[in-house]
Amino acid sequence: MRIVLVGPPGAGKGTQAARLAEKLRVPHISTGDLFRANISRQTELGKLAKSYMDAGNLVPDEVTIGMAKDRMGQPDAEKGFLLDGFPRTVSQAEALDELLRAEDIKLDAVLDLEAPEEEIVRRIAGRRTCRNDSAHVFHVTYSPPEKEGVCDVCGGELYQRDDDTEETVRKRLEVYHTQTEPIIDYYRAQGLLVTISALGPVEEITQRALSALKREDAAQ
Repeated sequence: MRIVLVGPPGAGKGTQAARLAEKLRVPHISTGDLFRANISRQTELGKLAKSYMDAGNLVPDEVTIGMAKDRMGQPDAEKGFLLDGFPRTVSQAEALDELLRAEDIKLDAVLDLEAPEEEIVRRIAGRRTCRNDSAHVFHVTYSPPEKEGVCDVCGGELYQRDDDTEETVRKRLEVYHTQTEPIIDYYRAQGLLVTISALGPVEEITQRALSALKREDAAQ
């Protein structure tokens, strides 16, 4: 299957993308991984992206699209892929359509993870990260440490990252509503949109997504 995964920040896209890609046996292609890989390998696209990033500018769509095209052209993506973090805008979605048409392939579904805005704010603003090891992350409500402010794993201080504050989360959601949410209507008009609730246990959401995708696949 060829799937695009969309949804607001805090909806669990990264977690579900990895799980779904494994279940469907297709590569998980995330924008972040594409950038890191190209910059690390010092590809021409990576060098170009880094030049924009170092200057504090947004990386142009054509650079991101070029990276996505290269990755989707690799052998492991021949029978399918799961795109996470791309496309982010209608212009990127249109460019992706052109790219796929040129290869005579098409998307099977666009999976939209839906969660109430206040729940998203609670999820992100409640995160607390260990200063010693950023892989140790707790949540004041859903997975609190045994001792407030102290990492259960190493005893380090837990703190709230600047990009996890409520103010920052609400700004990120504004950007999502303005820039990314329009692609939901774009794909709905194409009959590709599959919306599921992103609330509940991780495994339950995964199974909900798989069931919805199977129904979509059977309907085609």
